[in-house]
Amino acid sequence: MLVLGIESSCDETGAALVRDGRYLLSNVVASQIEIHNRYGGVVPEVASRQQLAAIIPVIETAMEQASCSWSDIDAVAATYGPGLAGSLLVGLTVGKTLSLARSLPFLGVNHLEAHIYANWLRNGDAPAVQSETDGDWSYRKGDPIFPLICLVISGAHSELVLVRNHGEYELLGRTRDDAAGEAFDKVARILGLAYPGGPAIQNAAQKIEEELQQQNKSLNVARAAYRLPRAWLRSTYDFSFSGLKTAMLHLAEGATEDPRATGEGRQISQYTRMGAQATQKGPANVALLASSFQEAIVDVLAVKTRLAAQEYHVKQVVLAGGVAANASLRARLEQELLPLRIRLSYPPIDFCTDNAAMIASAAFFHLYRGEQHGLDLDVSPGLSLPFKK
Repeated sequence: MLVLGIESSCDETGAALVRDGRYLLSNVVASQIEIHNRYGGVVPEVASRQQLAAIIPVIETAMEQASCSWSDIDAVAATYGPGLAGSLLVGLTVGKTLSLARSLPFLGVNHLEAHIYANWLRNGDAPAVQSETDGDWSYRKGDPIFPLICLVISGAHSELVLVRNHGEYELLGRTRDDAAGEAFDKVARILGLAYPGGPAIQNAAQKIEEELQQQNKSLNVARAAYRLPRAWLRSTYDFSFSGLKTAMLHLAEGATEDPRATGEGRQISQYTRMGAQATQKGPANVALLASSFQEAIVDVLAVKTRLAAQEYHVKQVVLAGGVAANASLRARLEQELLPLRIRLSYPPIDFCTDNAAMIASAAFFHLYRGEQHGLDLDVSPGLSLPFKK
């Protein structure tokens, strides 16, 4: 089954052709990062207008790269939520229109579920010869093994999900306020770094860590100047990063000005004072702040994921979403899971961020079960995963 996937949930416009939910024939993404970088975040109206301009050329390019015609395509799939309403409407409307014009089955895809299915993608076409066991559509060699834990860390979402089988999701924990991706973007703005915040903070952190290593200095000792809080929320798998974000704001303020100069009687936070004390020892170090912040985020995500994997006796942990591209998180999770002999997997970086290949992959597993949507399907900006009750 060859599926044309269309993605337009936010500021990326994507089209891809994927066979049997796994084998990538083409994947084209038109990015708007340079446009939104000047604002420090995505402007919804600008994003939807850019989607309109890019979507048809992106689809045409994906078909050219896959060397296929409309007669080769078996179904069309497009994101219908969650995301920005205006952007979602562009991709969904085009997907439904192509389905109607070409008399093809249509499926609306949950963007969060699609991020999970990025772990099923691989380059190349399906094998020409299949064994009897390969005939099972639900499993191919190299697929993730159920049951598994998925850490979904995409944009406004930070969720720990138990996946027992295709389409069977159980929510173990989620963010109670800011998601990890949001915290990365907001803290990057506080530190004066580029958008998107995740790669900018990772690059700054990596730079200072390499410098300290060359100087034979301890990273932990250097980070001690910026001790950051962790909201562990004991006895739950929930996350909270708003307190960490606030601490970063106060640290940055203290590292750039003397809080004592703002007037008597002002209540000074411990993090503002900590930032000021660190400044007295030398110039404010944005890279060290970035490294300390990243370590605080990774610490909570990795430990809670490991605890969930232990409790539910899973065979595998997978990562999904933009923050899944973070090298520090991947390394820390490998360290946490190795003694337990639990396998960790994650998509290539190109499939961690928004793309249409994951949309086509997720669609396949629904379409093969005979599921599809009518042309009256509307966008659902606040859509969540279909959790088991």
